Amino acid sequence: MGEEKGPGARERIYTIPLRVVKCVPRWRRSTRAISAIREYLVRHTKSDAILIDRSINEKVWERGAQKPPSKIRVKVTEEEDVIKAELVE
Repeated sequence: MGEEKGPGARERIYTIPLRVVKCVPRWRRSTRAISAIREYLVRHTKSDAILIDRSINEKVWERGAQKPPSKIRVKVTEEEDVIKAELVE
């Protein structure tokens, strides 16, 4: 699933479920979705240094604060001690 690109670099694609955001008030859902994405990546990459790309933020906020997507596909690249997450299209 992961592809090596040089020394110490890994690349993976995750489908992150955002069902947990349906349990918070409507006006807070997109904010909670971004937090849920960060929590998911911390859990699965075992790193606290995570950079979420602007494209992920724009996709979550695309339909406003009340209607984030129910799941999102993210490409995660690990370079040394920094995890970078980008949107998969």
